[in-house]
Amino acid sequence: MTQVSILVLTKNEQQDLPGCLRSVAWSDDIHVYDSLSTDRTQEIAREFGATVTPRAFDNWATHQNWGLANIPFKHPWVFYIDADERMTPELVAAVRAAVASPGEHVAFRVQRRDFFLGTWLQHVQTSPFYLRLFRPERMRYERLVNPVSLPDGPVGQVPGFLDHYPFSKGISHWLERHNSYSTLEARQIVENRRQHEGFSIAKAFTAKDFHERRFHQKELFYRLPLRPLVKFTLLYVARAGFLDGRAGFTYAVLQSMYEYMIQLKTREMTRAAQQAPGGPDAPTAPDGLGARQP
Repeated sequence: MTQVSILVLTKNEQQDLPGCLRSVAWSDDIHVYDSLSTDRTQEIAREFGATVTPRAFDNWATHQNWGLANIPFKHPWVFYIDADERMTPELVAAVRAAVASPGEHVAFRVQRRDFFLGTWLQHVQTSPFYLRLFRPERMRYERLVNPVSLPDGPVGQVPGFLDHYPFSKGISHWLERHNSYSTLEARQIVENRRQHEGFSIAKAFTAKDFHERRFHQKELFYRLPLRPLVKFTLLYVARAGFLDGRAGFTYAVLQSMYEYMIQLKTREMTRAAQQAPGGPDAPTAPDGLGARQP
């Protein structure tokens, strides 16, 4: 028995979706959760026998939480995958074994391999582990973009790899996507500062409440001088990204550029909020950004 449903988030993924769906064809319950694609994404999904659930994208956490609460999964476990990712046979076997005997676990981490310029970015990534296998009623997400997975219970880990091809549509598409992401990241920072009390270095390490401690830890990073350079040094030097060769160097540069975009937009939004009628507490209008899987 399969015991695992598949959840694929999409927005205009006609290029990558077929390969993704082939890698999860072992499941008899595949759901494509689509953000109103304008290409053949939904048609391709139905050709592969997947159930399509269309919904307009608002933000990552709300969108993903809605999907877990409203999509009629056939099985008690869900494996979440993006269109530019592929399950390896070893991972499929490990997932099946995990759900057959999960113990007290409500979710499992998987290791992802990101590929760029034909190279596995083995060193330059901040973390290769992601919560992708879970009981949907025991999982929720937070943050507007790059959402944080918050399982309600013990977490395990399964062997095997989830292969990811983030540059499958080229550098221009990656830059366009991260331009949108950086806007949401900046908005998240401004919103967090509006909702929380002043920043405290001490609370970044001593606050007993997890969410409070995480806020101050993120603020510590956001307030670092030369943050893009710090990001590059962290990825390329501290994590030995240089061992990934030209691909590692290029990826570290792109991530530092992304960090700088976030920094610039945060300053711009902060100034705009301070100058707006009503001051920094006045609500800001959404910018109408579209969606794509993280």
